Amino acid sequence: MKICEMNWLQVEDYLKRDDRAVLPLGSTEQHAYLSLCVDNILAERVAVEAAEALGVPVFPTVNYGLTPYFRAYPGSVTLRTSTYLDVVRDLLDSLAENGFRRILVVNGHGGNAPAQGFVSEWMADHPGCRVKFHNWWNAPRTLKKVQEIDPQASHASWMENFPWTRLPGVTLPSEQKPMIDSAHMRLLAPQELREYLGEGNFGGHYERSDEDMHAIWEVAVAETRELLDQVWGNA
Repeated sequence: MKICEMNWLQVEDYLKRDDRAVLPLGSTEQHAYLSLCVDNILAERVAVEAAEALGVPVFPTVNYGLTPYFRAYPGSVTLRTSTYLDVVRDLLDSLAENGFRRILVVNGHGGNAPAQGFVSEWMADHPGCRVKFHNWWNAPRTLKKVQEIDPQASHASWMENFPWTRLPGVTLPSEQKPMIDSAHMRLLAPQELREYLGEGNFGGHYERSDEDMHAIWEVAVAETRELLDQVWGNA
């Protein structure tokens, strides 16, 4: 259930019987021909579908993350690392003060990795709380399913092209794009990176069948739900 569909009285009542919550993290950035909000859409959707059956509330997605390398692409918005970690800290502090003691962070953007390290630091300062940081797209079973279908999968390629991240009226290339050189990419300034990447796909086909995409999604939702439902330790 989404927090946006609850009032504070309902949340207070929920906290009398459970202390779990889900916080999705995303990013607003270029995804080639797909929505600029791919990471927000997918993080929220997998979180909501995973939590629904368990009755665990899902907070609104943090729609801005760390994506300085894409600054030359219009519509891509980034925070500074220090700002971002302050935001994550404030959110976790607020959730803990509310009474949430078991928090699943569902991350949809690889660039947000500094937050994963920060979570351990935050828990050390909050011994009564447990936080799980879940990169949903490369969790073991989800990534295995992706690779079973097509190992040539990357940012803005077919693996992020779900029915709910596509844009109407946009025609995708039919060819398979060669994989980019990741080591070289990491050395480039934003404008140089745009010139190197072109439209933004890191490599691979631009789309696959809906059957393939739904098969991946089913695994991703189940894997995320298990993290919410399994033992959390002594919080």
